[in-house]
Amino acid sequence: MSPEPSNQAPDTTAVTAGRGASGRALAPAIWAASTWESEDLDDARRRATAIRGNDFYSRYANPTVRSFEEAVAELEGAEDALAFASGMGAIASTVLALCSAGTHVVAQRQLYAGTLAFLQGPCRRLGIETTFVDVTAPGAFADAVRPGETMLVIAETPSNPRLDLADLDELGAIKGPFTVVDSTFATPLGQRPLDHGVDLSLHSATKGIAGHNDATLGVIGGDEDLLAEIWGYSVLHGATPSPHDAHSALRGLRTLAVRTERQNATARSLTVTLADRPEVQAVHYPGLVEHPQHDLASKQLRQYGTVFAFDLGTREAAGSFVDSLQLTRCATSLGGPETLVCHPATSTHASLTPHEQQAAGVTDGLLRVSVGLEDAGDLVDDFERALGPTRSAAH
Repeated sequence: MSPEPSNQAPDTTAVTAGRGASGRALAPAIWAASTWESEDLDDARRRATAIRGNDFYSRYANPTVRSFEEAVAELEGAEDALAFASGMGAIASTVLALCSAGTHVVAQRQLYAGTLAFLQGPCRRLGIETTFVDVTAPGAFADAVRPGETMLVIAETPSNPRLDLADLDELGAIKGPFTVVDSTFATPLGQRPLDHGVDLSLHSATKGIAGHNDATLGVIGGDEDLLAEIWGYSVLHGATPSPHDAHSALRGLRTLAVRTERQNATARSLTVTLADRPEVQAVHYPGLVEHPQHDLASKQLRQYGTVFAFDLGTREAAGSFVDSLQLTRCATSLGGPETLVCHPATSTHASLTPHEQQAAGVTDGLLRVSVGLEDAGDLVDDFERALGPTRSAAH
């Protein structure tokens, strides 16, 4: 007999969860309908006023999307989950559902540039003020909370692009405002923020969860009543996920454990190799003992991650490295089967001012790597070729 879901390893849950709308089919069913028929006027009213009814209108809910949400909820240990058309759709809907003019947000400086731009642009224009703190400073989030005014605390851990970590226990201990953790880099198999008392765990499911560069989705997991409130706003916001993308993400979840296990092992090989190269000024990966937050990573991460960053000192050196790669591709996303490298200063964080880039740890020589599923030895060879011969070999 199969174990109860609560006793299953998360690797198993990734395979078993989210099958409610598929009947006996092993592959997820795609419910492509946008609209369902009502029996009469009373039935139409019931459907129109139900919370997250699956059989009314797909902006409200969709059976394929619901299966994806249920799978993520199980993996997160959450009461429920709510999907969106993108990670930014999840962030924007959450912030605007919970905050209004005159409220206050606390967020870290080391954020994905899209999140930072949203907080500094539309939120500021709407009268929502944000205080930015250093994610690595103990107690920084709690110290910035204004009792009775702060509505939301937003953390991203590991952070984009340098993989700085927030202490999840510290975040979970904050009382008053809602706490949100963008856990995209970790995936639900790497960490579960809700286990630490955090209110909402958020993902750009476009990345590691879907895992094949063929879906665009966001998702949050948390308390059912809180998600119902956010859902009420999301229906108006309209960041509606596609059932086809939800289907792709469900497929991605089935192999998430084996993909991330392979990618984590390769990330370890690459970062150890880079740490020994004289051309590399710094390697940012919490799986390395030398990482300043390695102890925290060991405490709260189940896996150290499939993404890392390293610094070659100058934009010229970074550009020369990227131009010399033969196997690794230059692209800005992460979590897929191909190993990707990007230069945050000119891609993911290009919209930031030089001061904002500096605060986020984005330097001219910094490169971010999303490790794929290629052979680890081939990738190490590719990186070493791109760096050129070591000084000892040259002599």
